[in-house]
Amino acid sequence: MTTASTHTTTITLNEGYWSRRNWFDWLFAALVVAGGLFALQRYGSFMDGYEKGILLGAVPTLVWLGWFWRPLRTLMLSVAVFSLMAIALYQQDGAGSLARAEAVFGLKYFLSSQSAILWMSVVFFMSTLFYWIAMFSRGEGTALSLLGSRLAWVAVAMALIGTMVRWYESYLLGPDVGHIPVSNLYEVFVMFCWMTALFYLYYEAQYQTRALGGFVMLVVSAAVGFLLWYTVVREAHEIQPLVPALQSWWMKLHVPANFIGYGTFALAAMVAFAYLIKQQAQETRWYKLAPLWLLGVVLCFEPLVFRQGSTEAGSSYWMVYFGVSALAVAGILLGRKRIGERLPSLEVLDDVMYKSIAVGFAFFTIATVLGALWAAEAWGGYWSWDPKETWALIVWLNYAAWLHMRLMKGLRGTVSAWWALVGLVVTTFAFLGVNMFLSGLHSYGNL
Repeated sequence: MTTASTHTTTITLNEGYWSRRNWFDWLFAALVVAGGLFALQRYGSFMDGYEKGILLGAVPTLVWLGWFWRPLRTLMLSVAVFSLMAIALYQQDGAGSLARAEAVFGLKYFLSSQSAILWMSVVFFMSTLFYWIAMFSRGEGTALSLLGSRLAWVAVAMALIGTMVRWYESYLLGPDVGHIPVSNLYEVFVMFCWMTALFYLYYEAQYQTRALGGFVMLVVSAAVGFLLWYTVVREAHEIQPLVPALQSWWMKLHVPANFIGYGTFALAAMVAFAYLIKQQAQETRWYKLAPLWLLGVVLCFEPLVFRQGSTEAGSSYWMVYFGVSALAVAGILLGRKRIGERLPSLEVLDDVMYKSIAVGFAFFTIATVLGALWAAEAWGGYWSWDPKETWALIVWLNYAAWLHMRLMKGLRGTVSAWWALVGLVVTTFAFLGVNMFLSGLHSYGNL
C-alpha cells in the first residue's frame, strides 16, 4: 500500500513539473538543442573529446537554467541573436576581419566586443545611480528602482554579448589564437561584473525587493571602474594569444566556477554591509558607525594602490574615482536612517547572505578541485603552494569556517555580517592582491 502511494505521488509530481512548461519553454529548449547540434556539426572537427563533452553537457544545463528561472530564456536568446548579428557584420564582406570593427557602424558603436563592454560599463553605472535615487526618493521609488533593475539586465546582456563576440574575434586573429575569453584580468573582470549582477537579480526576484540593488551595484561599479582604468592605461582589451599553461580545456570549467564563487562572495559582503547599516540606522554616535568608515577606507585605499606607477591620465582617473567614492560614503552616512527604513528585515538580509555564501562556497570548492586537476596536467603536480593556490585555500577555509559556525553553532547577526565583509577583503587579495604583489606559477595574471 505504501509503495503504491509513493508511486502515485511521484507520478503526480512529475506531471506537475511538466505541465508547468509553456510553449515558450519548449521553443527555448528546441532552439538550444538546435544550436548545440549546429555547433557540433559545424565545429566538431576542431574539438577534442573533452570539448565535445562540455558542449553536449552545456545544452541540457542551459535548458534547465532557462526553465528554472524563466527570465534567463529571454536573456540567452537576446544574447544569441545580437551575437550572431555581430558575427554577420564581421562576415559581410565574405572574409571576417577585425578591421571591420572600426569600419562598420553597427560594430563600431554597438556590437564589437569593446563597444558592447563599454556599453555594459555605462549601463551598470546608470543602474547603480537609479537604484540609489530610488532609495532616497520621497515616495516609494518603485518606478526608479524598477528602472535600475531593468538597466542591470541590459548591462548583463551587453557583457555577455561582448564576451561572445570577443570569443569570435579571437579566432579572426588566427585559429591558434582563438580561445574562450576568460584568460586574463580584463576578461574575468567582465565575467565578475555580469555574474555578480545576475546572481543579485535572481535574489531580487526571489525576495521581491529591489532595495539591495544600490549596495550590490556598488561593488559591480567598483569593478567597472577598475576595468575602465585597466583598459585605458594598460590597453588590456587587446586580444592576446594564450600562454602555454592556459591552452587547456580545463580553463573553460575552472575559471567560470571560480568566478561564481567570487561574485557570490562579493554579493554576500554587500548584503552584510546593508545589514550593518540597517542595524545601526538610528545610531547617533559617530564612532559607532564603523561599517561606514570601513567602506570609506576600502574605497579610498583602492585609488592610492592603483595610482602608483600610473600615467598622468591614470592618476587623474583615480583622483576622480576617489572623489566619487568619498561622495558615495558621505551620502550613505547622512542618509542611513532612510536607507534603513527601505531595506528588508534583518532576517531577510541574513538569509540572502547565507544563501550567497553557500552557493559561492560550493562552486569555489568545485573550482579548487578542477584547478588541482589542471595543475597536475600542466605542471605535473596537484598542489605546489604557489601564492595564488595558497590564498585560494585561505579563502576556502574562511568560508568553510563561516558555514560551519552558522550550521553547527547558529552564527547569526552582527558577527556573521562582519565576517562576510572581512571575507571580501580576503577574497579581493586572492583575486587581485596576489597578482599585484606576489609572483609564482600564476604570474601570467600580473597587473
